[in-house]
Amino acid sequence: MKFLFLIAFWTAFSFLHSFMITPAFTDFLKKRTGTYYRYYRLFYNLFSFLTLSPVLIYSYHIQEKPFFTWQGYLLPLRYLLLLSGLWIFYAGSRHYNMRTFLGINQINEGVNHGLINTSGTIVKGGILGVVRHPFYSGSFLLIWAGNLDTTRLIINSILSLYLVIGTLLEEQKLLAEFGDVYRDYQKEVSMFFPWKYIQRKIKSI
Repeated sequence: MKFLFLIAFWTAFSFLHSFMITPAFTDFLKKRTGTYYRYYRLFYNLFSFLTLSPVLIYSYHIQEKPFFTWQGYLLPLRYLLLLSGLWIFYAGSRHYNMRTFLGINQINEGVNHGLINTSGTIVKGGILGVVRHPFYSGSFLLIWAGNLDTTRLIINSILSLYLVIGTLLEEQKLLAEFGDVYRDYQKEVSMFFPWKYIQRKIKSI
């Protein structure tokens, strides 16, 4: 029963937060709230934190002994995943504007872009020329670099699906905002894992 509750809580959290960034919902809010929509990003972040906290607490209390641990010859792979995930986060943070990510700039400027980088335009330099969503790429690596019990396996699976669905919804908004410019970016750069970047490097050898 505890795992059914776990699945229900994480699924509800993921569905709610995915729904809140759908173009249909955000467009509805823009029409209803007018200039107050500039507060939405900040509200979304605060709401995310408040709703995630009880889910994390419940998850922590039902953890079991891991059935899979990174040890022996697997340890170097685990460290590689962790370091890669942290490096991707760092590389992404150099392009992203954290004040925009938190929703502060939207309040001050009254402008909401689908992008959270410093320019509000499509950037293809650095890590953004390797993957389109470095924070999500890093998240995949970090969540799967931990030891696994049943609780963690369920959470990781739901979060992975949530990241994919959330990214697809985010890309719908970016396509609506930037059109062919973003469509060309999609053709050049992979979403999560740098397949296209690797292919270009191989061809250039």
